[in-house]
Amino acid sequence: MTHKIAILGASGYTGAELIRLIATHPGMEIVALAANSKAGQSMAQVFPHLRHLDLPMLVKIDEIDFSGIDLCFCALPHATSQSVIKGLPKDLKVVDLSADFRLRDPEEYARWYGGQHDALECQAEAVYGLTEFYRDDIRSARLVAGTGCNAATGQYALRPLISDEVIDLDEIIIDLKTGVSGAGRSLKENLLHAELSEGSHAYAAGGTHRHLPEFDQEFSKIAGRPVKVQFTPHLLPANRGILATVYVKGDPKAVHESLQSAYADEPFVAVLPMGEHPSTRHIRGSNFCHIGVVGDRIEGRAVVIAALDNLTKGSSGQALQNANLMLGYDETTGLMQAPVFP
Repeated sequence: MTHKIAILGASGYTGAELIRLIATHPGMEIVALAANSKAGQSMAQVFPHLRHLDLPMLVKIDEIDFSGIDLCFCALPHATSQSVIKGLPKDLKVVDLSADFRLRDPEEYARWYGGQHDALECQAEAVYGLTEFYRDDIRSARLVAGTGCNAATGQYALRPLISDEVIDLDEIIIDLKTGVSGAGRSLKENLLHAELSEGSHAYAAGGTHRHLPEFDQEFSKIAGRPVKVQFTPHLLPANRGILATVYVKGDPKAVHESLQSAYADEPFVAVLPMGEHPSTRHIRGSNFCHIGVVGDRIEGRAVVIAALDNLTKGSSGQALQNANLMLGYDETTGLMQAPVFP
């Protein structure tokens, strides 16, 4: 059986990444592509690297007939997805890549995103899309909320450690570097080549980044009490990739064993031998996450390093992994491509 797929927001980076991945999927056919600002154009015009694919023309969202579509990926900007998804057929399966349905508490959403949620019924049914930890719920979900790419990276490094109680929950620091594609495709002065290249800088320091409430929500749920981490992201002059260096108080051997045990059977998460360092160059363009553990010179402290591709494992690859579960495929289908190196 071939499932018919629609992608809303196909002219953005995550939309293009979805198309690249689904192009090799044996059970999915892209039948509708929406990009309101590029409506009437072909994908070859918007993304020349996809010109070899036979794809439908870009249209406006309200021009799509959803009656024959099995699943819709929504790769729209934050605050736009909620109103669009609210108007979609109630029996249509949806994977949302925006931030609109990640937070379970509407008050937390309003606090961090500066406005009331416009689709509370949808928010109540949304399943958080960190596949390795919510796969049973995802299989039966109608709406899955993709995680933030930074939030996913930090969670892969920390969730097992919190669950196994091998670290001090009040001594967690996440120092994270991310590629510029995570900021989207819209023109922004601070992302111009002359502004960004040959340098790196911190942003949203001091607890203002919008992925922080995901950490608060998920870590506190695991621990059964409030957990707040220190988190500072840095922008790298690179297109893709996230590298999170996480400082924890705990025995390095116990930390490594906890991660090894948690991910032993996971197809996309690899825990490296003790002392080996992950690199973004080794996961580029793939759905893999690499995690390493190093003992600190200070006794009783460890450094956990996690690397993934923000557009793939952190967003579109994760979305396809979730869609596979929702449609009854093996979750690895279409996602086993090797990383691009060098």
